Amino acid sequence: MRDLLAGTPPKDFDIATTASPQQVRRSIYNSFIIGRRFRLVLVKRNDKQFEVATFRKEYNPTEFPDGPPPGDNIFGSPEEDARRRDFTVNALMFDPVKGEIIDFCNGMSDINEHLIRMIGEPGPRLIEDPIRILRALRLAHKLRFSIEANLRNAIATHASDVAKSVLPRRREEILKILRLTESFLAIQEAHDLGVLQHLIPSFGEIFSSADKKNIFSGYIHRLHQFVDDPSQPVELFAILTLAYYRSTIEQDPTVKVHANDLIEHPKFQPLFRNELGLFNYEQRLIARAIHLQFDLANLSDFESKKDNQKAALINNEAFGIALLMAYADHLISPGQLYYLKSEQERLVTQNRPNRPGRHRPHRRIKFNKDKNESFVKK
Repeated sequence: MRDLLAGTPPKDFDIATTASPQQVRRSIYNSFIIGRRFRLVLVKRNDKQFEVATFRKEYNPTEFPDGPPPGDNIFGSPEEDARRRDFTVNALMFDPVKGEIIDFCNGMSDINEHLIRMIGEPGPRLIEDPIRILRALRLAHKLRFSIEANLRNAIATHASDVAKSVLPRRREEILKILRLTESFLAIQEAHDLGVLQHLIPSFGEIFSSADKKNIFSGYIHRLHQFVDDPSQPVELFAILTLAYYRSTIEQDPTVKVHANDLIEHPKFQPLFRNELGLFNYEQRLIARAIHLQFDLANLSDFESKKDNQKAALINNEAFGIALLMAYADHLISPGQLYYLKSEQERLVTQNRPNRPGRHRPHRRIKFNKDKNESFVKK
């Protein structure tokens, strides 16, 4: 509802009901209860799948003297479910039977005023879950809304709490911010509110110099021109890493660097592992791509190679990421990028083994010398 009302095409729809997961499963054919902590019903229709959730409410110790049920499975009413959401614009619902919007938290007013407002007191709710700080920033820039004043002040006050959240959740929010159309503006506001120094401390150096900031922002502003598939985390992290590398370590893309030197660099160690939460294979891939992109700059050398030599380069696991980086660093032109991708597709197709067909077994002809006759042995 939020995205539709804000004029943004929704990625999907959340379906919720007062029926329990067991009741939903019994009422809808071809449905299955999934999830251990948060019980949902997965409904399959041809090649599509829908998730149906039951309205939840906050845990009340007086209702459960023996402690809360396992997971987030305390069922409630639509209003109770709405009031446990983070922001008012996320609490809007639509009744498909009555054809009307249900608004328990004045979300429509904030949609009209283009505001991101916390449900309840912002301070305690941010302490309860510091990831809401990043969600507020991301949502504001996704919808092009402003952060309501009380929430904005609370974010600045509790910015350091971001570091208390678990790294995998911070990683996911960073990726979602990078997928925004104007991700640099969200990063800039995170810096202005004091959040960035706790989220990605390494980036503090970028904002300490106008020149470094301009170099970094140049890459991030054009991020979606370079990335082939934004759903792939390694592509987003590769351009983010390149922007950091060019703005703080080495500005000249023609200077070759070895992958191991990058992985072991004192600036990359905390950034990769503790701040971005990169997996080992992602670290290795990005470092190899920065090393490999130098070899792609000399296109005449590549063109002179035989197909088996080209294939050896293209089969390098970092080749695809290196292409994106070489283009971002202006080492190759759009036409050269197209040529290299075409060669990659041609050689991959050419070297792909044919699917083995069904063949009749070979028959061996043997000769019986004694009887002077031949026979076939299968």
